[in-house]
Amino acid sequence: MSEAMAIAASLYNNPRYYSNSEIRIRNNKIRRQQIVRRQYMIISVVLFVAMFLTVFNLMSFKSSAQSDTFVPEYKYYKTVTIHSGDTLWNLASEEYSSDHYKNLESYISEICSINSIDSDTKLYSGETLIIPYYSKDYK
Repeated sequence: MSEAMAIAASLYNNPRYYSNSEIRIRNNKIRRQQIVRRQYMIISVVLFVAMFLTVFNLMSFKSSAQSDTFVPEYKYYKTVTIHSGDTLWNLASEEYSSDHYKNLESYISEICSINSIDSDTKLYSGETLIIPYYSKDYK
């Protein structure tokens, strides 16, 4: 390549006029860029997997595992016959458990929904109600 062509090639940065060493240098530069991109991708994937595994392990440790002394309580239903003088509040307070209900009103509302009655419904002697209760015995 003549000197004038080399000057023109350098001015216009035209790859047709590059020398063999310039082509080799350019190819090496492209290859290094590809290697660096590949390394960034590998590092990104490794960091993502490490973060995922860390979050997964932290969540699995936070799971509510039960101790060896844990005794489950089972929910059952029983039928109660109303006697004279019984009220819904009296019947509910006998079986109420603060471990399973926020307050007595929530327990009474569950009794009412099971029996399709209102909390202010008058109870008559001889009627039956279904009342939920909890027991540690599996029946």
